[in-house]
Amino acid sequence: MISIGIGELQKNISIFTNLTGVLQIVDKRKKRVLAMVYPVQKQSMVDKLAGKYKGKISSTNKTFEQIREESMMKAMEDQYDLPA
Repeated sequence: MISIGIGELQKNISIFTNLTGVLQIVDKRKKRVLAMVYPVQKQSMVDKLAGKYKGKISSTNKTFEQIREESMMKAMEDQYDLPA
């Protein structure tokens, strides 16, 4: 665990880009811990958001733009009672 003061952090903000372990930010005057910073773990947001349904999600070869366009058309059909 690395312990660093606020002033040092302001002078060298690049500490966050190279963070590999836990960083403890302290107020050296009051001798208090202000924050604990943990490095980001690269994980798939799809797996996190899917939860228990992640096994039921089928993969697709469509682009985001195609999926968005289809969903907008479906929403417009539902809203304005257009034929499909």
